[in-house]
Amino acid sequence: MLNEADIGKKAVGEEAAKYVKSGMKIGLGSGSTVYWMVKKLGELVQQGLDVEGIPSSNQTADWAREFGVPLTNFSKVDQLDLTIDGADEVDENLQLIKGGGGALFREKVIAMAAKELIIIVDKSKLVKHLGEFPLSVEVLPFGWEVTEKKIALLGCQPTLRKKDQEIFVSDNGNYILDCAFGEIMDPKKLHEQLKLIVGVVETGLFVDMANEVIVGNGNEIEVISQ
Repeated sequence: MLNEADIGKKAVGEEAAKYVKSGMKIGLGSGSTVYWMVKKLGELVQQGLDVEGIPSSNQTADWAREFGVPLTNFSKVDQLDLTIDGADEVDENLQLIKGGGGALFREKVIAMAAKELIIIVDKSKLVKHLGEFPLSVEVLPFGWEVTEKKIALLGCQPTLRKKDQEIFVSDNGNYILDCAFGEIMDPKKLHEQLKLIVGVVETGLFVDMANEVIVGNGNEIEVISQ
């Protein structure tokens, strides 16, 4: 039995799959909402939909194989028609925080490679200002302690992400620092400042990238466009 949040995730995931047309090359994001989108895509593929996807995480690749969604890679594809992904927070200007699952770098690659980025979330992810959810920053393992100190100077408390008492390692072999900034009033400026720090691979700030956000509230769906 699905709870209200999961009902919303399933609804928007299945709604987003309707945006996918035959012949498209699509970016497959990460997270629990994307799971439902990939599952629905698999059903549409069985009905004759001709698509190929590039997954943003090993988990998403596993889902795609489980549900029969054909996969490709950037050695064969230069541009994606569409990327569909989730988010941890979406503000009033459709700026995003992503990276709660640790796939932010690959998520940003498939977002940047797409003609259009559609974000799918349940209503709990909508916020006035970004920052209540800690900002994920992917960093190189070598000298991460130095990188962490530089990031802290920007006004946050970074925490090295761990899983099962072990340091969490991204699919790219990097570490994740979860940075509690509080309200982020200028996401673009903060992203640029972080990217200038040696050792920072990528940030979870997705600025001016989302074209549409599909929001689920139970079985009700709202589409917010730029």
